[in-house]
This record gives sequence, structure tokens and C-alpha cells, in this order.
Amino acid sequence: MDAVLRGEKTATAGLAEDEEPVEAGDRFALLDFDDQPVAVVEVTEARVVPAGAIDVQFARDEGEGFESVEDWRDAHERFFERPIPDDLLISAVRFRLVEHL
Repeated sequence: MDAVLRGEKTATAGLAEDEEPVEAGDRFALLDFDDQPVAVVEVTEARVVPAGAIDVQFARDEGEGFESVEDWRDAHERFFERPIPDDLLISAVRFRLVEHL
């Protein structure tokens, strides 16, 4: 959450099979650990792509310090607790910070 508020995180990825579809223009409240809204973000791009299509710029835009696609894949395999083959569908979403609350 802090990386979003600092403008360092402008993308996020999830397993497409687990995600609700979103589209450009959708807005969401960003909640803190007490479920209190702290900001509003707006989706600027939403794609479902095979994991092999994730590039280094997307990995960096996730704001988690990834310097390579391999870093991104390793971290997401740990997070999702499963391997990420190139053909696994990923929900790749870019967003912008609209407002601090």
C-alpha cells in the first residue's frame, strides 16, 4: 500500500482464474490494515496474458523491487504457492493513484 501512495507501484498481477474482471476506468478504494480507505486508484489498463508475456517493465511497475522477469516469477510462485509456467493466464493490471483520502 505504501508503494502505491508513494507512486512506486503502478501495476499488479494475479492469477486470472482467481480474479474478477476489471477494465480501464474502474475505480477502487485502497484500504489500510484496519479496512479504512486511504486512497482511490483507477485502472488504466487491464489485460489477461500468458505469464510468458510479462515483461521487465511490468515487473518493475509492480513496485516490489523486481529487476527482472525472473525475480517477478520467483516472488509470484512463492506468493501463489505454485509454479508459473509460461502459459498460465495472468491478470495484469496497471493503475494510477487518483486521490489520497
